[in-house]
Amino acid sequence: MKLRTLILLATGTIFLSACNITLAADVTPPPGYVPPTPVPTLGPLYPSAAPDIENGKAIYIENCAPCHGETGLGDGEQGKQLPVTVIPIGLPEYANKAAPEKWYATVTQGNIDRFMPPFLSLSDQERWDVVHYAFTLHVTNEQLETGKALFEENCAGCGELFTDLEMMSALSADDLVRMMREGGENIPAFGADFSEEEAYAVAAYIRTLTFAPPAAPAAASVTETPAAAESASATAEAGTPSAESTPAEGTPQAEVTPEATEESAASAGRVTGLIENRSSKSLPADTKVILHGYDHGADPSAGPQEFLTLEGTVNPDGTYAFETPLGESEIYLVEVEIDGLTYQSEFAVVEAGVTELELPAIVVYETTDDYSTLQVNALQIFFDLASEGTAQIFAVYSITNPSDKTIVVNMGDSQTIPFIAFPEGAAGLGYEAAQDSAAFVPTADGFAMPPSETPYGLIAFASIPKSKQILISQPALLTIGEVTLFLPEGVEAKGDALVDGGIQPIQNTNFHVYTASGIDKDSRLEFTLSGEPKGAAETADLTQNQNLLIGVGALGVALIAAGVWMYMRDKKKEKEFGGEDEEEDEYEDAESVVDAIIALDDLHRSGKIGDETYRKRRAELTDALKRKG
Repeated sequence: MKLRTLILLATGTIFLSACNITLAADVTPPPGYVPPTPVPTLGPLYPSAAPDIENGKAIYIENCAPCHGETGLGDGEQGKQLPVTVIPIGLPEYANKAAPEKWYATVTQGNIDRFMPPFLSLSDQERWDVVHYAFTLHVTNEQLETGKALFEENCAGCGELFTDLEMMSALSADDLVRMMREGGENIPAFGADFSEEEAYAVAAYIRTLTFAPPAAPAAASVTETPAAAESASATAEAGTPSAESTPAEGTPQAEVTPEATEESAASAGRVTGLIENRSSKSLPADTKVILHGYDHGADPSAGPQEFLTLEGTVNPDGTYAFETPLGESEIYLVEVEIDGLTYQSEFAVVEAGVTELELPAIVVYETTDDYSTLQVNALQIFFDLASEGTAQIFAVYSITNPSDKTIVVNMGDSQTIPFIAFPEGAAGLGYEAAQDSAAFVPTADGFAMPPSETPYGLIAFASIPKSKQILISQPALLTIGEVTLFLPEGVEAKGDALVDGGIQPIQNTNFHVYTASGIDKDSRLEFTLSGEPKGAAETADLTQNQNLLIGVGALGVALIAAGVWMYMRDKKKEKEFGGEDEEEDEYEDAESVVDAIIALDDLHRSGKIGDETYRKRRAELTDALKRKG
């Protein structure tokens, strides 16, 4: 599997995602904005500790599932908005060809040629955790049981040979199958007689030998048994579902209760948290808070399901509490609406044996519509000049709110952001929130930006008529700290304020980089572009892609934040630079493509992949079969 199959696997730092952040995006809010150059340096290509698959699940659901889908089949809701098909990393045809170190390198460094950001918001170990979890998406419990039985029967006592993290990180499932059939250093050819299904089942089991052992079982979750559900109902006072979030039928509900006794906490479990009020006025009386619980389930091939929705009331001191049984690896978060703003907490994961879970506090500030205190720390502008009639512009803003107030941004009927300007003469195509952005708060007419040390990231898309010399006049509605231009190799920029940084390679693509010290408020950065991209090929016109016209008004609160990246190069250009050839090389021969089509049909019949994703993927496979023929 090529690195780009993980193009949407995680959250990045350069391009921030559609703002159903806080929950998925793809999901883990992070340290500050990190510029795309230089490319992050890779450390050892193996984890320092055994990967924690449960932690990997939580990271995947938060950062990857909205695009890749809960089972990695490329059918996530956010992925459907992309102008290209999301590669289904949960299909064996892809996963079996990939080695963990390759996926780790992509998650760490990104792939700028395909506009995938590096995921520096995750620690090194977290990246290994989510990568290894991704390798379980195409594996069922039945396969693991079959693989374990065959392994123990045919290679008893040699399990230690496959626990070396450095060795296993470099091996794909295909490599493991080859090794068990042909043997290797100190490893007997114990799988020479295995069928293909048996061999890959054993390979999947062998991979689990490198995982951290699961924690001790915790108390049963609400959904595991009727008794547990009855316990939840018995320990929570009945509440009224809110109009915004109506629990599924049969879901236990609760008003926030007084402090639970030690006895009830031990038997039921407790989720607590705080609405920290930093405004000058008291919280509205009877402010409602809604708790959401999600369960991954035992099968690694299954995605998370919301099993619990409880509604309660915030206490006068801002605290709240819900009594409910807690199961290991369950995910919880709360949301609350105050003065028309819907806030959502960061999520928390239940550890083994935990009976009380404290969620991260939600901080509420006074609000203002004066955005003059916002600071634009950096602006990065990417240009694509390969299409015939238009040059396409991809501007990434890094913004902080250092004030003590939440700034409410009203986009109005024009759906424009009042402090971001498109270049003069350019047609604005829309905005997206960046992936590692601080969490935007949705409003009826736009969005809000609470004070945050973590930068907010916004991407502005535009196009401008193309000519031999293109004059770019970029207004600054706020002071911009520094500007970086990324031009295709072969294109040059001339402007009094620009410093030529030369050609810089970034993930298989050369960019001509220019920098400027900054732009004062109400002034402009002006420069002229000339030249032709080296190896230029026609690219898709963003103006023809309605999926790009996504306003920030759609920045909603989602379960887990998801990243939406815009691709500004079409397949014709990818083929020029090897992208199309790479995909074709996924299959050794026509028979491999036929096998992939059969597997895809089976998944579609079983309802594991959506109709739209199925049609797109089958068309791609059919084209690949024609080429092989």
